[in-house]
Amino acid sequence: MSEEASLLGLTTAHLNTGLRGVPVGTCRTSYVTPGEGVHYCGYPISELAMMSPEDIVFLLFHKELPTLEQSVEFREELQSRGAIPEGLEQVLATLPKDGHPMDWLSIGIHTLGMLGGVDDWREDAMNLIARMPRLMGLIFRYREDRSESIPADDLSLPLVGRFTNTIDLNGVDKAVMNRVLSTYLVLHMDHGGGNLSTFAGKAVASGHATVYSSMAGAMNALSGPLHGRANQSCFEFVQRIGTSDPAEVERFVRGELESKRPVFGFGHAVLRSEDPRATAQFALGEEICPDDEYFRTISVLRQVAPMVLSENPKIRNTNENVDIASGTLLNFVGLK
Repeated sequence: MSEEASLLGLTTAHLNTGLRGVPVGTCRTSYVTPGEGVHYCGYPISELAMMSPEDIVFLLFHKELPTLEQSVEFREELQSRGAIPEGLEQVLATLPKDGHPMDWLSIGIHTLGMLGGVDDWREDAMNLIARMPRLMGLIFRYREDRSESIPADDLSLPLVGRFTNTIDLNGVDKAVMNRVLSTYLVLHMDHGGGNLSTFAGKAVASGHATVYSSMAGAMNALSGPLHGRANQSCFEFVQRIGTSDPAEVERFVRGELESKRPVFGFGHAVLRSEDPRATAQFALGEEICPDDEYFRTISVLRQVAPMVLSENPKIRNTNENVDIASGTLLNFVGLK
């Protein structure tokens, strides 16, 4: 190891471990504790889970929750910034339908920056937040060959409402979809400064790149299956179980462990109890889709898997994490 590394307290034990245990920066918006999980600006996520995404964005910008007046003003500001610059859809129309959706997102963010960036961090950040719902909806429409008759962008709607209005799925209760997506967005809105996508975005920003380039870089990091695919992998795991019979679920979990395959949706590097983000999603699922086949499966899995995993003394946290329920809820509201 170099003399500089030694002065930083780094040893050969840190090699080939990613950045686990290596300080790489600071984060003023969130932290995680073993008992209460992630906190946004000091508030435990359990207190924020059912709030609106707009109010949580305000919290992350200002380090305090908004008053009613501030909330209204902030929403109006986002609405005033939401219009997509002309030319974005022409770019999306040229992209290959079988291209990775995260590559589409990265290109979309870059395009927003090239068409409407002003090289001011707050202005660009607010504009990007305000325009993401329409961008995301348009990506769905173009990838699914549904680019004809796209509903007009209703800027008076909340952020999530603008997304669901744009994708406009048939046979889906938009009110329920909005609830699931609002909760999902709040639960995933911030998670400290050390995960791969956050680290990558901050590293790009450290070179004084634009907000758009930094966020596109973060999305490129998130696109890899070892980082951004967790809830999808967990949902595929749930689909493989194929039953909500407790004995069968237990047999499946034990079979996966014996075959040295992961049991998705359980464990966390810091938490030592059920992830409050999982608790919030289970509460939502019990309200909106208690009889959904996959929700019944994860409800049983919630009881069975920790019992089986706790038999292994090497597993420090046998409890549910944020990914256990999210894929099931997203599937229920039509996002396949």
